[in-house]
Amino acid sequence: MSKGPVLIELETDVSPNVAEAEAVPDTHAELPSGQAMQLAAKLGARRGSRLGRWFWGLLVAFVGAVASVAAWGFLTQLVLRTPVLGWALTGLAVALALVAFVLIVKELAGFARLRRVDRLKAVMDAACADGTLGAASEAVDQLVRFYARRDDTAWGRQTLAERRGEVLDGDALLSIAETDLVVPLDLMALAEVEAAARQVAVVTALVPLALADLIAALTANMRMIRRVAEIYGGRSGTLGSWRLFRAVMTHLVATGAVAVGEDLIGPIAGGGALAKLSRRFGEGLVNGALTARVGVAAMEVCRPMAFGAGMRPSVTSVVKKALKGVFTKS
Repeated sequence: MSKGPVLIELETDVSPNVAEAEAVPDTHAELPSGQAMQLAAKLGARRGSRLGRWFWGLLVAFVGAVASVAAWGFLTQLVLRTPVLGWALTGLAVALALVAFVLIVKELAGFARLRRVDRLKAVMDAACADGTLGAASEAVDQLVRFYARRDDTAWGRQTLAERRGEVLDGDALLSIAETDLVVPLDLMALAEVEAAARQVAVVTALVPLALADLIAALTANMRMIRRVAEIYGGRSGTLGSWRLFRAVMTHLVATGAVAVGEDLIGPIAGGGALAKLSRRFGEGLVNGALTARVGVAAMEVCRPMAFGAGMRPSVTSVVKKALKGVFTKS
């Protein structure tokens, strides 16, 4: 039997025209881009001009001075005309001024706590760069004093005190301090990041309003960053939270981390599965993933010491855990 090539003749002489074939649909063009988080990041990272800041500062000072003078004149005239009502409104004005003073003090205290965390982080970085046991011991002492009044770090401080006497290396001491004191706080911060990512994803996917996704992204991310700062000991006020938000978003925009890539959406759904989702659900998935990326960056900014080798949480694992089961069967 011959094993040579076999020629099969077609019944028709008509050959298919490749030029007439339908174009392959470009599924990548339909992939969601997380517009809400992209815009939120740009708004947070945007820095006004110095002239604009001077304008708004002078305007607030002028309006405040005019309002104060007008209120003082109104109250003095009212006291002369109707003493009882005048003194009652004067008491309300004094109470309002006291509340405003307390709020200002809280804001200043929040900024002071943030600066203390920054100083502690600088000390820990210097000790890590130095590598000696003396520098590491001094830095760990400051870290222990920083968390001395927190009950949720009591076990870590006790364990660290029992183990540090056996350590003769600076890097090992810093690693033990990170494991005993900071890693439990990392778990609490990751829980906040996952909750915020789920919230942004669900709101974007289920609320059809035009600005709902942007508002949800801004509020959820600011609240998440504030909670992460509180967990690490940098509790801040309203202005301090905005400062942290800007710092995190500026870092993300500068490094290009707000861009959507296959490394971000790959762990959640492949390109084919993502293309089958509705546009709103796809946007929700990507916005939630970007929120998780913002949360990890917030941990890096607010943490009192840099992540040790192998300690930084993977963004992909955080995204996968946070959004698992939100749009697909878990």
